[in-house]
Amino acid sequence: GVAGCCAKTTTAPLDRVKILLQAHNQHYKHLGVFSTLCAVPKKEGYLGLYKGNGAMMIRIFPYGAIQFMAFDQYKKVIKKQLGISGHVHRLMAGSMAGITAVICTYPLDMVRVRLAFQVKGEHKYMGIIHAFKMIYTKEGGFSGFYRGLMPTVVGMAPYAGFSFFTFGTLKSIGLAQAPNLLGRPSLDNPDVLVLKTHVNLLCGGIAGAIAQTISYPLDVTRRRMQLGGVLPDSEKCLTMVQTLKYVYQQHGVRRGLYRGLSLNYIRCIPSQAVAFTTYELMKQFLHLN
Repeated sequence: GVAGCCAKTTTAPLDRVKILLQAHNQHYKHLGVFSTLCAVPKKEGYLGLYKGNGAMMIRIFPYGAIQFMAFDQYKKVIKKQLGISGHVHRLMAGSMAGITAVICTYPLDMVRVRLAFQVKGEHKYMGIIHAFKMIYTKEGGFSGFYRGLMPTVVGMAPYAGFSFFTFGTLKSIGLAQAPNLLGRPSLDNPDVLVLKTHVNLLCGGIAGAIAQTISYPLDVTRRRMQLGGVLPDSEKCLTMVQTLKYVYQQHGVRRGLYRGLSLNYIRCIPSQAVAFTTYELMKQFLHLN
């Protein structure tokens, strides 16, 4: 949970800008990544860069906690029950952990996106609780909170899978090939080797970059579907396939399906680096090695 919160707070301003760009917010749609980063504080103050971050923290603590815990549990089950080990079980366990965490915390993600998409002076939602009430009453009860779940689940499987797989593989190869150069004894158990902090950050960053590239078009699809009635073209984005087609036809690959990817690298690489590094440090701090 702490690992997730540290990672997301580090990159919250980039997250806000990504949502504004992905869904072509009318106030910023003519701008690029860096010009939007400069325009948001001018229009909405510096706290505007953190809009929706309160909802993000409420979501990310259980999300991070469930994901990391589920990964460890699924890894044990896959090894014991299915007899699969090595790199493949990391990929499978990572995918399953990501899907589990996403389904458990999806309504909070929906609310966070709605709050982050709002622009000062045009508030439809007054806060987290008000957003929950509005979505529930105006968008068909509980099903309203799960708009865009399918592309999220489909996108989360490769994203979380490759994220855990890449980090775990780099970690095990690094500690096996160059233990003295890359590793050090764990603070809570000298018999266990862990990666040095800067190496941890590098491995986490590489894991984030690879996972993000593979799953990004589905992330764009999810955001469009989550914003639903807030967007003028919402009736064309009701299903995952419809949304993918619509974004591709209207904006193409680079300016549609991969719009904001450069920002996502800047956002996701440090985010994953901080997440994995904090997780490894917390494990030592709580004597889990």
